[in-house]
Amino acid sequence: MDTGNSTVVTEFILLGLTQSQGAQILLFVLVSIFYLIILSGNVLIILTIRSDPRLNAPLYFFLGNLAFLDASYSFIVAPRMLVDFFSEKKVIYYRGCITQLFFLNFLGVGEIFLLVIMAFDRYIAIYRPLHYGTIMSPRVCYALLLALWLGAFAHSIVQVALILHLPFCGPNQLDKFFCDVPQVIKLACTDTFVVELLMVSNSGLLTLLCFLGLLASYAMILCRIKRHSSEGKSKVVSTCTTHIIIVFLMFGPSIFNYTRPFRVFPADKVVAVFHTVIFPLLNPVIYTL
Repeated sequence: MDTGNSTVVTEFILLGLTQSQGAQILLFVLVSIFYLIILSGNVLIILTIRSDPRLNAPLYFFLGNLAFLDASYSFIVAPRMLVDFFSEKKVIYYRGCITQLFFLNFLGVGEIFLLVIMAFDRYIAIYRPLHYGTIMSPRVCYALLLALWLGAFAHSIVQVALILHLPFCGPNQLDKFFCDVPQVIKLACTDTFVVELLMVSNSGLLTLLCFLGLLASYAMILCRIKRHSSEGKSKVVSTCTTHIIIVFLMFGPSIFNYTRPFRVFPADKVVAVFHTVIFPLLNPVIYTL
């Protein structure tokens, strides 16, 4: 019990993906395979970029950081999910839940900001090719990366601070396999309308604006390359296509989760699996191809 922030509930019970023992074994095998591919694929991308001197352009620098974020994001959820498949009682303590929420938001928003930076990099490469080396210098790339981490940290602190002030004194079951902001908030023993509104403004609006901005930037890039030669056009289209695919895969589940009222929908678990396991798996596959 923590009376300092009016918290009575000291642990949450995760209901997981399914209660069927056979289905849990099948999911354990699939998630294990996916997690190994996620780790090996993203580590391979990082090692390849660091070991090949030809891959020193800003695009590959940011791609290496994207691979690191993907591997880290899956690490927050997948290992615990694998352990819970064989646990009769899937329990996560209050502090562990808050910690998981912080890092999920920190890494998730960091990835969103990184996709915005990568779109900016492609925009400069197309619209200012003669000044690209000057604008996207190593110093600028590191400054953008620092701004990314600071922005993601500030966002996560706000998210966690809003939840820490909520009292939890009743139900403690989460119908998920990890601590998710919408479901945790709904367990609070108070009216959460204002908190939900702040969460939607902080996460939902941010995600939606970044998504629309990214689509607009890539639309401008694709319109611009109509003047390029067929060879240059095919290279740019190939790069932008992979980026656009990643944008849709990344932002789709986030918009579904954080731009609507915090209610339980039948598709919530499917979206959660896609966002935490499938998306980090597809990222290295799409980029390496």
